[in-house]
Amino acid sequence: MSEFDSLLSKLLEQKPDVTREQIDEMIQRKKEKIGAGYLTDQGALFLIASDLGVSLSEPLKVEMGLKDLYVGAKEITLATRVMNVYPVKQFSRKDGTQFLLRTMTVYEGDSRAQVKLWDEKANLPGIENLKPGDLVKIIKAYVKSDMKGNPIINVGSGSNIEPNGTTSTIPSLDAITDDVSNVKENQQNLVVTGILDGNLRTTEFTNFKGEPGKSLQLRLKGKDGNIMRVVLWNKDESTVPKVVTSGAKTRLIGVKTKVGQMGLEIHGDEGTVLEIEGASEIQPITIRILSMTKSDSGNTLILGTTQDKKLVSISDMAHITKDLSAGDVVECMPSKMYGKSIMLEADSFVRKVDEQGIPTLSEIRTKIKEIKPAETLYCVEAIILKAPEKREIQTKAGETILLSETFIEDDTGQIWLKGWRSQARLLEQFTQGEIITVTAVNAKAGLENRTELFLSAYSVITRKN
Repeated sequence: MSEFDSLLSKLLEQKPDVTREQIDEMIQRKKEKIGAGYLTDQGALFLIASDLGVSLSEPLKVEMGLKDLYVGAKEITLATRVMNVYPVKQFSRKDGTQFLLRTMTVYEGDSRAQVKLWDEKANLPGIENLKPGDLVKIIKAYVKSDMKGNPIINVGSGSNIEPNGTTSTIPSLDAITDDVSNVKENQQNLVVTGILDGNLRTTEFTNFKGEPGKSLQLRLKGKDGNIMRVVLWNKDESTVPKVVTSGAKTRLIGVKTKVGQMGLEIHGDEGTVLEIEGASEIQPITIRILSMTKSDSGNTLILGTTQDKKLVSISDMAHITKDLSAGDVVECMPSKMYGKSIMLEADSFVRKVDEQGIPTLSEIRTKIKEIKPAETLYCVEAIILKAPEKREIQTKAGETILLSETFIEDDTGQIWLKGWRSQARLLEQFTQGEIITVTAVNAKAGLENRTELFLSAYSVITRKN
């Protein structure tokens, strides 16, 4: 006899006035109400027994897997693996009392589930030391539904979580890791890997509640060569190694896909685990300053070149370069290095040095015919063929932004030079026929796949004397 038949017989014995057909009908109604995707016939039977005032002496299934979860299950025990662990948070009840809550994500094969740890269970000994892929056993938990009807495992006062050995048939984290090129729309609780394309940056903002927020943004390249934008909300660069080289292998644990304005994107949050190949030790770097400008927030933005003519962008967050100027050669100890991007903070130092081997601005300029769309910065010298024109552009989101553009030429070719938003104003002071030097411009494919130059936050434009 199956477990369902055994439970059904027990129920009919205690409720002889109810027929099997009536029970079948109750099961269907219960599943329709809660959702057939979240409730099995057995789970519905257990809930119906409770509605009828019948106590089934044994829980439906004391030890189960994630795929067997159903809303209403009590005192369940299951073996699973950790995907990620969120920081603990404090909330207020309606009566003003406080409670603690921590969320985990666990997995077993293709199944995923959220685990909520309440009050003292939010700070179980060792809970913060759990790492992605660790085996755990969840003991005597109960299952409720979230706002969408999905089953959520709850760990309360009578429940526990403990380590569960080192071997299991549950797939390892590496086994469920997929290349970023394979992700699709509306996927959740993913583990993806790819190659870091370009730099990482932290963006600060104010949310709809008027509260300050932040996000860590990066791009990942998949095996098919396509690039995916990644936004990790409520995270910053504090968890990133101090030294990250361009093209570093990167893995994201606990993310979802979302369609944004630029197409399919990957989004995560404070519970997402970011793994990037890198190092914690930074070595001094010697550069020549090619240009200096200020960001909208007042930080100094510097474009520099190394001895091997590689351009680097430097963000001085602590104003330690205030006495320096373009042309100086300096040795600096950065706080962080992300590919070709360097950050100077309070713990950094900079000093002028007498170094003859560092190229000058004239030695690192690129001819227009050699410019290709790439994640790199260029410096060019050219004559303005068309006086800069400025106009307002309305985006799909209804935002009005400023665009300024001009057409420039050197002895090898011609190209459009454009500036958006605050960079658009850099072109205001120049006219047709002037020879200009432009530092720190990006090259991208524009209309008809034509390569165009775009001013960046690091860009500086000067007239040739």
